[in-house]
Amino acid sequence: MTAIKDYIKENDEKLDLFTTAITRAHGKNHPEAFDVREIYTDIQNKTEESEHPNLDTEFSKLRKVTNDYTIPDDVCETYAAVYTMLSEADKTYQL
Repeated sequence: MTAIKDYIKENDEKLDLFTTAITRAHGKNHPEAFDVREIYTDIQNKTEESEHPNLDTEFSKLRKVTNDYTIPDDVCETYAAVYTMLSEADKTYQL
């Protein structure tokens, strides 16, 4: 298994729950949360379907929509955790 598949598998339950939670809690003030959720879902699907998924597009979109994983000042710890975990996933994928 590749490092990114391992990372996603290990953190999938939390990321799946958290990316949904931030859309509910912060979607009104941070519409990018919906994009983050959608992109994460794409990453989930690709890592399940392929042994060596090509996630260049997904991580490029995440970097753009999150301003390189910059955590907004007015969000909760869950939102911050999503950005931190996705940044770690991105770094893992780039290796």
